[in-house]
Amino acid sequence: MKLKIAIVVHGRFHAFDLARALLARGHEVVVLTNYPKFAVKRFGLPPSCVRSFRLHGGLSRAAMKLQRRNLMSYPEAYLQTLFGRWAAMELSKERWDVVHLWSGVGEEILNALSGTPTLKLTMRGSAHIRTQARLLGQEMERTGVRQDRPSDWIIAREEREYALTDRIITLSTFAYDSFIAEGVPAEKLFLLPLGANLQSFRPPPEVVEARCQRILSGRPLQVLYVGSLLYRKGLHDLAITIKQVTPSERIQFRFIGSITQEAESLVTELEARAEFVGKRPQAELPHWYAQGDLFILPTIEDGFAVTLTQANSSALPVLTTTNIGGPDFIKHGQTGWLLPIRNPEAFAERLRWCDSHRPALADMVRHIYHDHQSRDWHDVAVDFEDLCVAYLSEPSQSRQSANG
Repeated sequence: MKLKIAIVVHGRFHAFDLARALLARGHEVVVLTNYPKFAVKRFGLPPSCVRSFRLHGGLSRAAMKLQRRNLMSYPEAYLQTLFGRWAAMELSKERWDVVHLWSGVGEEILNALSGTPTLKLTMRGSAHIRTQARLLGQEMERTGVRQDRPSDWIIAREEREYALTDRIITLSTFAYDSFIAEGVPAEKLFLLPLGANLQSFRPPPEVVEARCQRILSGRPLQVLYVGSLLYRKGLHDLAITIKQVTPSERIQFRFIGSITQEAESLVTELEARAEFVGKRPQAELPHWYAQGDLFILPTIEDGFAVTLTQANSSALPVLTTTNIGGPDFIKHGQTGWLLPIRNPEAFAERLRWCDSHRPALADMVRHIYHDHQSRDWHDVAVDFEDLCVAYLSEPSQSRQSANG
């Protein structure tokens, strides 16, 4: 069943990967984004399937720069509704089987499509927004550091979107369960774990064997973190872990990702104990994964984190928390470890175990590479397609009943 699908995203996130995989399966896909067409082309999407609201992208980048300089507050309400109105106008020009939109910019679209047969899917990249706000509020109180967290305005807006949409797409069991806990019925939810580009991130055998030999040689273990440096990602706990294990000089840390304003002072404090490379293009990431021995992400709250699948595809054992997509594909003690949030001692203990059990760690690397099947974007596209076809095949009365 060929579908006409619109993907609406105020940025990139994983939308370009999903669109590329759906195109490969023969669907007609259009991406509405604030990226310029020439930039989208770098990610393997033909310009013909992209509609770009470049003005919004320029305004967003300018607003973020001014916010970082403390010259203005980010005009969230204006920019979110501006993009939503533009996308709703673009979508109204033709008929769609499926509109897959990112939460926060969907209210205008969902209202415009109300009463139409179009399947309306809202992608929530994190936990339920109230769960997210609560966890990040606790983290602010715990660390004493001001952090970016959902405003009352966006909380109310997203909850209206949850009510208007046909299905809410969650990316992990953790995120799915947070919606259940907040009173959203299970029949309105769909779990869609993400994948990785295996052609890019799966290393050749010699890279994996070089890692194993490096581990067995007794040289310092190379622990890798990839992603923006945020307290939300467990940066406070990771700093404690680093301080607990680096005196031995047998474990070294490398960070690949942008240093946010909230993290600047902590990064300065850690510079003598860890290497900070900065943000790198996605095409370069396989090179950095190849140099690592372990991957670490002690996140407090996340929907999925594509870097986990990238690391797993790169045959890196992963240390992460249960508040992310890790429990959906990491086998504890076999392909990595799942640890409680806000427990830096548990991460330090596990790193020390890896250092003192190097043959077992090398065996884990080989097991991940040879025996563990990573999930790729083709798998994600198939699951997305199955959801759409099943819903569109239901009698209209059944749909109305499920949407309550």
